[in-house]
Amino acid sequence: MKIFYGVQGTGNGHITRARVMAKELYAAGFDVTFQFTGRPADKYFDMEVFNGYQVKTGLTFNTHNGQVSYMKTALDASPIRFVRDINSLDLSAYDLVISDFEPVTAWAAKRQKKKVLGIGHQYAFRHSIPRAGGDPIAEQVMKYFAPADIGIGLHWHHFGQPILPPIIETPEFPQNTQANKIVVYLPFEDPHAVVKLLCPFENFEFHLYSPEPAVSKYPHIVCKQLSREGFQRDLYDCAGIISNAGFELASESLQLGKKILVKPLHAQMEQISNAAALKQLGYGHTMFDLDEAVIEDWLHNPHAVHVTYPNIAKVIVQWLKDGMPAMDAEFTERVWESVQVLQIKY
Repeated sequence: MKIFYGVQGTGNGHITRARVMAKELYAAGFDVTFQFTGRPADKYFDMEVFNGYQVKTGLTFNTHNGQVSYMKTALDASPIRFVRDINSLDLSAYDLVISDFEPVTAWAAKRQKKKVLGIGHQYAFRHSIPRAGGDPIAEQVMKYFAPADIGIGLHWHHFGQPILPPIIETPEFPQNTQANKIVVYLPFEDPHAVVKLLCPFENFEFHLYSPEPAVSKYPHIVCKQLSREGFQRDLYDCAGIISNAGFELASESLQLGKKILVKPLHAQMEQISNAAALKQLGYGHTMFDLDEAVIEDWLHNPHAVHVTYPNIAKVIVQWLKDGMPAMDAEFTERVWESVQVLQIKY
């Protein structure tokens, strides 16, 4: 089977999920072509797993100081190029089209009357899950940005809905954790403001990752260039993560039993809803601004949650091999039966 797989490249979470899917798809013998949109071609990194891939401009959301700007997003969009990319993408040679909330692939398939399988967290919003921060624009974006005929929604909990657990790597639980080591990933914030925010907490060791590294004069704050390998190494033995409320990083942190503090992007319904879900489930803490008092309370709170998720990429690939039968209640219940939630302390 030949598969064309489009991935939204604006956030690293979509790419992380695609890496896991790529390994399972290739292992199962599928012939897959990946396409990424949403960031400049030279800004992708650690992409070897995709065995060559296509890059197009696509659409992305403009952010400034931790907030989505719909006005600037509209002004920066290139509708003529977007339409050209859709019209030039020939999907006739492919048996299946998959979109991880990637609009060029989704709309090209719609134009060519090919069914689209949507895989990703955004497709969970078709169901009754925790929602917050919604507005008419956000609702329309979620519905029409990358439409799919069949949607496999992913979330940390099923909420009584036909959705699946996250697609993440499933490493062994860390045997050695540094109780004062904290990973910080706030790519939509000013990194210099983040350094200033963290400087009073000298009893903790912060590893601050950002697309463009800041400069720290404080020995307990280490600023690092974003890389998949380095980030995963630090995430593995840290005690906690401070990040925006993206889905994939929180999923990895739960799988590794890290305590979580998220600051959702303002005016970004998905991230605000993620923060609400983490709070409702008791899986993490939230702050809606860079708040020193909230960070201090969280740093001294030893509680964390360890959620053991199965290899969902393998589950989906087997489902594809079985001919994509209906994912009924029995199917999803069987998947969730293997999920365990454990309370731990550092």
